[in-house]
Amino acid sequence: MALFPIMSNFERDFVVQLVPVDTEDTMDQVAEKCAYHSLNRRVVPREDKVLRVRKHETGELYPRDMKVADAGLRPTETLDIVYMDS
Repeated sequence: MALFPIMSNFERDFVVQLVPVDTEDTMDQVAEKCAYHSLNRRVVPREDKVLRVRKHETGELYPRDMKVADAGLRPTETLDIVYMDS
């Protein structure tokens, strides 16, 4: 359990933000933490969709239950937070 910085590139937000997450957080928790800094500030929530986390350069989606510690991320790596159907 350790603090881990990531860069949040949230869908429809023009601001990329540094967000602290925990190495034991799941990708769903990472999406929630990133959403806190974007939703209802610069981005309108979409209740009919699910937030997912994907690798910025490849577009590869991370499993929703994957922990940050298991994802092979580097500190301050950019993650895309996107809306999906599931």
